[in-house]
Amino acid sequence: MLDRKRSAFDWIDLVLFLFVVCLAFLPPVDEIHKQLILLAMVVFQFCEGRLIAWLPNRGRAYSVLIKIALATLLLDHTGEVGINSTYYPIYYLPVVTAAIYFGPVGTLLWTALASLAYCSFLLPALQEYELTAEGVWILTTRVVFFFIAGVLVNRFVVENRRQVARYQTLSETLEETNRQLQRAEADARRSERLAALGQMSAGLAHEIRNPLAVIKGSAEMLSKKLEGSQPLEGELAGYISSEVNRLNVLIARFLDFARPSQLEPQPHALSPILDRAFAAVKTQFPAADVRVERREASDLPPVLADEQLCERVFVNLIQNAYQAMLDSTDGRERVLRVSAAREFSQGNEGVGIVFQDSGPGVPAPLREQIFNPFFTSKKDGIGMGLAIVAKIVDDHRGWIRLEESSTGGAAFHVFLPVAAAAASRSVPVAASGPSR
Repeated sequence: MLDRKRSAFDWIDLVLFLFVVCLAFLPPVDEIHKQLILLAMVVFQFCEGRLIAWLPNRGRAYSVLIKIALATLLLDHTGEVGINSTYYPIYYLPVVTAAIYFGPVGTLLWTALASLAYCSFLLPALQEYELTAEGVWILTTRVVFFFIAGVLVNRFVVENRRQVARYQTLSETLEETNRQLQRAEADARRSERLAALGQMSAGLAHEIRNPLAVIKGSAEMLSKKLEGSQPLEGELAGYISSEVNRLNVLIARFLDFARPSQLEPQPHALSPILDRAFAAVKTQFPAADVRVERREASDLPPVLADEQLCERVFVNLIQNAYQAMLDSTDGRERVLRVSAAREFSQGNEGVGIVFQDSGPGVPAPLREQIFNPFFTSKKDGIGMGLAIVAKIVDDHRGWIRLEESSTGGAAFHVFLPVAAAAASRSVPVAASGPSR
């Protein structure tokens, strides 16, 4: 929907203009300087917002100073003795302006300056007139009312600012809560998909494994029988046997994803686990020109985790980062940044580990499916690695997400609760499998 454009002047500006016109026609009517000063006040009031926008740091101070100067000029041209001018309430304008723009101390200082400007008319008046006790009382009363008006307006403005700050904080809290709710809904949908696929795969894999065993045995017998007499047919039988072996590996990985095992949680520091994970990946990619940057906070608490499964989660993520960067042909430097810091998620304390690579990243349409079984962007991948990783992290009562990366690559964020906050009982977990 389109918002209606704001008019050049609000109706309250028109009301202000009408009141100033009334002042212009009040005595002394023949004083042209009075009309010009009042006109200058109206024009400046309309342009005040632009001055503050143009000079955000000093514009408010300039605004109060200009209004004090205009008020002083007005009193100088509206009475034989300026301090007796009936237009002295014009000083409320800079006082109220200061109360709106500044804090309590600033309001008092600007009000004192406006009062001094008003009292400055006393010096020329004393050359011709005598200051009586009643005059002192009247002057003091007027100055005190300047301060009372400034303090009252400033109190209202400060309270209003506090309310606005509270509403702003509440709005930010609600936005963060909505983001957390959306992430929780996404995690719940993924968990539901994984649970349904796990239940289906357990039965389906067992049903497929039996006929595969028969096919494999028959193919091996046929290959041995035809090996000497009919080499072509024997070679084809060998293909059948090798493909059956490939299917058996796939079914084994699927059963690893579906089959529950007992988690053995113990308090562990993350740094040694990361060290072993990097060492394991380094042996797989000994010649890889990948620069690793690790940043770990000094106050990392231990997490309650199964050490071997947690290490396999890290190995899988590091392997994927290496493969993505080595397969990339964009010429960028291959950098893997791993950071670990204390975090809080939905009121739970934990450790957040971010694996951020400089590879091509994951396209936005595919990010929702990245943790689904059999989803992979690799030509020779099976697509079970990240699904198993997600299940292991979920069973540790943590979470894993694919987030936006400042380097353009992929950034996997893993959250694991600390030992004091995680559940102490054993929970079922799927055994880890190889990288996707």
